[in-house]
Amino acid sequence: MLYRKAGKTGEILSILGFGCMRLPTRDGKAHLIDEEKTQAMVDHAIRSGVNYFDTAYIYHSEIPFQAGMSELFLGHALSGQREKVRLATKLPSWFVQNRRDMDRFLDEQLGRLQTNRIDFYLVHSLTGELCQKLSRLGITDFLDAALADGRIQHAGFSFHDEAAQFKPIVDAYDWSFCQIQYNFMDEDYQAGCAGLEYAAGRGLGVIVMEPLRGGGLAARVPEEVQAVWNKALVKRTAAEWALRFVWNRPEVSVVLSGMTEPRQLEENIRIAQHGLADSLSPADLALIEEAKAIYRARTRVNCTSCGYCLPCPSGVNIPANFLLLNNLAIYRDRGGAEFFYFHILEEAQRASHCEECGHCEELCPQHIPIPAMLKEVVREFERR
Repeated sequence: MLYRKAGKTGEILSILGFGCMRLPTRDGKAHLIDEEKTQAMVDHAIRSGVNYFDTAYIYHSEIPFQAGMSELFLGHALSGQREKVRLATKLPSWFVQNRRDMDRFLDEQLGRLQTNRIDFYLVHSLTGELCQKLSRLGITDFLDAALADGRIQHAGFSFHDEAAQFKPIVDAYDWSFCQIQYNFMDEDYQAGCAGLEYAAGRGLGVIVMEPLRGGGLAARVPEEVQAVWNKALVKRTAAEWALRFVWNRPEVSVVLSGMTEPRQLEENIRIAQHGLADSLSPADLALIEEAKAIYRARTRVNCTSCGYCLPCPSGVNIPANFLLLNNLAIYRDRGGAEFFYFHILEEAQRASHCEECGHCEELCPQHIPIPAMLKEVVREFERR
């Protein structure tokens, strides 16, 4: 296993982190974790040098965005091994209504995880708007107090918003680390490459999530993309190309992988042995750019998420709807796209609320027939 220093935390972490959002389950039910199978994977990961485990309050919940089973399982799974790993979990920020809620959730999580400290504690899924709300409720005081009394060792945040919101959030508190989405298809999405460099430049450890884009870059690989990978002198799997791309960046501290099967864990451990920074050749990077172009050619709607079409008089989040339509077309991951459409996108923001007023079309610099394309979104997501 290779290790990197996680910014100003000073912690030396395995470059492969175990993400506990997609653990093996029974009977196809998210809250029924296959404990025997998962325990074996956790034990094997630790023996192989993985020392960063990431979970959250809501992972593996029966009902989306409610308390889940991942923390409870991990607390049990790490019994007798707690000092071998660094444990990360997240404050369910959207549930917080007052300053007391912050302590209540943290104390509950300490109990669920059977520990007296959280090594890496994140404010979950920060957006610019949510950051402002939590600031008013006293998040700074809460984090300072939890650090002072030892309940958490390092304070950070995970980010899910537009690029423009990232730097203000980084600057809003003395964070020691952050977690962002980054892969070879998302260099300009959310925090992106610019955010990665900015956070690292401020001394933050950077934890990367979705290196395989929910598995979309490793499974269901299009034939034309596989043909690109086949041209390489050094043969690598699609997962290896994607993971090595992220590890190639020296600013990255840890890459999280949500592993569901033992074979995925085995492959990731093998790949991690070669995950050195700046280790890909110019020829390797050129092949990645070629594969990226093929994926992008599958785009259904040429939306750049510039936001000129907003606000929609009907409340539709036009760029978000088009992003999910494109993701479905590019990665063929209907389950993932539908999860985001029905559980992340607010009901009032969905394409079906378009009243075809035409206001957005007049403003779109890409001249997209927006109402017509929103009907495509409805056909794909709501008429099944």
